[in-house]
Amino acid sequence: MGTWFRVGKLQLLAVSDGTFWIDAGIVFGAVPRVMWEPLVKDQIDDQHRIPMGLNCLAIRTEKGVVLVETGIGNKGRAPVGMRTDQAGILLQELAKEGIRRDEVIAVVNSHLHFDHCGNNTVLEEGKLVPTFPRARYFVQKGEWEDAHHLNERTRSAYFPEHLEPLEEARLVEVVEGEAEIAPGIRMVPAPGHTPHHIIVEVESEGEMLIHTGDLTHHPVGVERFAWLSAFDVLPLVNMETKRRIVSKAIEKRAILMVAHAPYPGLGLVRLEEGRRRWQPLEG
Repeated sequence: MGTWFRVGKLQLLAVSDGTFWIDAGIVFGAVPRVMWEPLVKDQIDDQHRIPMGLNCLAIRTEKGVVLVETGIGNKGRAPVGMRTDQAGILLQELAKEGIRRDEVIAVVNSHLHFDHCGNNTVLEEGKLVPTFPRARYFVQKGEWEDAHHLNERTRSAYFPEHLEPLEEARLVEVVEGEAEIAPGIRMVPAPGHTPHHIIVEVESEGEMLIHTGDLTHHPVGVERFAWLSAFDVLPLVNMETKRRIVSKAIEKRAILMVAHAPYPGLGLVRLEEGRRRWQPLEG
């Protein structure tokens, strides 16, 4: 079941696309194993993988639903070594909560890696089509260009089947910089994981939530800014982006939604004796 909650007058749903499993060392990058292993030692499988959440966010507005992230989907393709058979439940979870595909008026992907836009498209009668036919799909111009000009590093992360049907249907809304998606909902540049990565801020009546995308792959990253994933294309930039966004979250008392934390991925960052502490909020 999904987790409904409010930010001011806006009604939000934390909704999952399931779980996928990934090599633990990649998640923590250059951090020595002796430091990160105690955090996940009870989760590691026989192939040295740990489970990662796929936390998406649905926001009800007067005109329809805004969906932030779409997870992996169930089209079957995944990079070598990853396990994705427990992913691909987003559409069922939305339906359980009474959200129809044609109610979604906007989709925002923090970036276009396969695990954040996999449900952008769906296979119907042997053909890939946009999953949400009434939606505009918002993406940063630079991210869209990077997804279409692949190199040795990026070709395993960007999957054309998640993007091409949107372009053919003319549903892609390419923007540059900060943009309002709907009243109280905006995409904000947060470079580092990819050069054109964004976060989504939801603000209403003095309350705020920030969906952090891949700002961090594990909640410990909001406590320790130097803990960076091997996937981060611009690690030092991402470290400073984390500093800026987490500082804002502390100042505003904003809820953070971490995409790959255990469901629902919601939490607060508190200062305790001058140190940042992640405080998860239960669904």
